[in-house]
Amino acid sequence: MQTESSTDKRWPNRREFLIQTGRLAAVSALAGVSLPHVHGGEGGGLRLALVGCGGRGTGAVGDAIHAGVVPVKLVAMADVFRDRLQSSYESLKSQFADHVDVPEDRRFLGFDAYKYAMDCLRPGDVVILTTPPAFRWVHFTYAIQKGLNVFMEKPVTVDGPTSRRMLELAKQSEARGLKCGVGLMSRHSRALQELAQRVRDGQLGEIILQRGYRMHGPAGYFASVAKPPDMSHLLYQLRRFHSFIWASGGCFSDFYIHIIDHLAWMKGTWPERAQAVGGRHYKTDPEGRPYVDQNFDVYSVEYTYPDGTKMLFDGRCMTGCRDLYASYLHGTNGMAVVSSSGDCGLPSRIFKSHRMRRSDLVWESQVPENESNPYVNEWRALLTAIVKDQPFNEVERGVMASVVTSMGRMAAHTGQEVTLDEMLNHDHEMAPGLDRLTYDSPAPLQPGPDGRYPVPEPGRKRNREY
Repeated sequence: MQTESSTDKRWPNRREFLIQTGRLAAVSALAGVSLPHVHGGEGGGLRLALVGCGGRGTGAVGDAIHAGVVPVKLVAMADVFRDRLQSSYESLKSQFADHVDVPEDRRFLGFDAYKYAMDCLRPGDVVILTTPPAFRWVHFTYAIQKGLNVFMEKPVTVDGPTSRRMLELAKQSEARGLKCGVGLMSRHSRALQELAQRVRDGQLGEIILQRGYRMHGPAGYFASVAKPPDMSHLLYQLRRFHSFIWASGGCFSDFYIHIIDHLAWMKGTWPERAQAVGGRHYKTDPEGRPYVDQNFDVYSVEYTYPDGTKMLFDGRCMTGCRDLYASYLHGTNGMAVVSSSGDCGLPSRIFKSHRMRRSDLVWESQVPENESNPYVNEWRALLTAIVKDQPFNEVERGVMASVVTSMGRMAAHTGQEVTLDEMLNHDHEMAPGLDRLTYDSPAPLQPGPDGRYPVPEPGRKRNREY
């Protein structure tokens, strides 16, 4: 670990986790740790620490401030990249000067920096975990040990072993009375909440089909082309984490989880299996240089629910194609537009037919302006639970949404039907040993003899994605 002004501090190593097996390593991490019930918000305000200073982490701090439930102040920040930490700090300080008190000696750099940032908090304060999801179990474990409430971004996991680990950690956090929010903000959209209630009340009849689409041009993981000669493979992969399955689950897990999650919410259960197709088409930039990433350009997944009904999801990341971000429900009494035109796009609508004609419109959502932002709404829910000491823990649901999303991704990448049980209990951990990483560690993914990273090969690699 190092701070913005110092490089000579070091933190002693923690005991190693049982990371090479499918066992619940988090149990050993918390063995013997006293777990008293903690309650935050006392003394009139909450301190925040930000672990992972990218765009979503920076935005999450702003959302917490805008929530207005209780005074909050950012007091510590941590990242592995100096420029991202500094950019985040400058942005937040310029927007929210009264809510940001992070001098240089509380801006920590390194793979162990999360510990220093959390050590700046009191039990009951809030740590924001917005690093790539591969590190979520590592950071969540320490947050529980410190008695901290947590906001963590989605996805929560990218493989079976870490999913099982996070489910056990969820139990540990609940036992301590910790409040934990997960950034699946669709669940906090007032329009979607009302639609879900109308579906539960039978307004659409039986749900017989769901459709979801997220199609757009190249996004974050196309930010650069080649690894700079002076950058390690580890830092390169973290810099472009959307490109690498071990770090983020790729674009499928990171981008598509929202629609998959809120359609499963509308159905009231998780799909039990998935089959899928996908492919790589245009993996070059406009100058013809190859992009380095493990994603497909297109995905089409058929999820099947326990009652046999289907959720169809299509994803595409290509320039020059039609953009579409939307989700739909089809029932025996008509259909509904769940979301359109972006994250939780409004309005949600119900039609008495399947044609979406204005003359067939039955209901259209209307949301007060001060409750129209689901990113702020999710923070209001979390902070209210902290202040009032009410049960609030979204981690188990976040893990299951992540597993279901990974199930569709793995079905496409292997060319096999994958069940929910198989995905959750799969023994392959994408990146074991993340709690012991340093700047000098080898990357979890190594290039082949040709200098290129391995990519999914459906049919050839039938049990692993790369």
